[in-house]
Amino acid sequence: MSFFSTTDGRKLWFEDTGQGQPLLCLAGLTRCSRDFSFLAPHVQDLRMITLDYRGRGQSDYDPDYQNYNVLREGHDVLELLDHLGLDKVTVLGTSRGGLIAMALAASHPERLSGVILNDIGPVVEPVGIARIMDYVGKKPAARTLDAAALDLAAAMAPQFPGVPLEVWRKQAEIQYHQTGDGLELRYDPKLHNALLDQAATGAIPDMWLFFEALRNLPVAALRGANSDILTAATLAEMHKRHPGMISADVADRGHVPFLDEPESLDLIRQLLDHSK
Repeated sequence: MSFFSTTDGRKLWFEDTGQGQPLLCLAGLTRCSRDFSFLAPHVQDLRMITLDYRGRGQSDYDPDYQNYNVLREGHDVLELLDHLGLDKVTVLGTSRGGLIAMALAASHPERLSGVILNDIGPVVEPVGIARIMDYVGKKPAARTLDAAALDLAAAMAPQFPGVPLEVWRKQAEIQYHQTGDGLELRYDPKLHNALLDQAATGAIPDMWLFFEALRNLPVAALRGANSDILTAATLAEMHKRHPGMISADVADRGHVPFLDEPESLDLIRQLLDHSK
């Protein structure tokens, strides 16, 4: 367990395990390092680095929720790399993590060896945004992890058919913390306020400009075949704008693949080989 302090005084948690080619794993909007527990057993030959963004997981909550934004979180990533003495890394970005990776490509491409985007692109579909906004900042109705697993299994079945209940039980523990008074979120609920304010003020950048900053880097894109965030049409446009990009659809997965699927592992390895 390790922490480092940002230049604005937040204490952020990270994990740095293994040796070899460094892979920095950046989680989704409300998620944390625990999300990569499905991937970890398959990359033990790598140096795997994970980060809990400010306001998530074991990291400090920010008293100013406006700092929950892609640019500030990207700056935190750069400060982590400096803390670790790493000149550059390959970034595996799940959802929000992929947006951060694109932002870093626009501002500091020299710090990136390559980028793997997990079910995210420059266009986030409105139906997916609506689904996310419906749950961000809200405690689950379930009061136990077992009950939350059943709820997740029911809610996610259309996008994730056939996923065993024990996987959803593990996912529930990743997302929620059991207390004597029910389940608590593993992130600052004010993240919801940040999203609302950013949408109202138009503070959301044009992600196509950020994506095009990846043009000189090895890039791979995973897409859950049932995703409501990344469409096949957006993925096709990404290929058009970055002809060297490689990609794979992950069958029976929505937003987001767990990263232990054969399609996911194969694409991750291909990109890592290209970015050495």
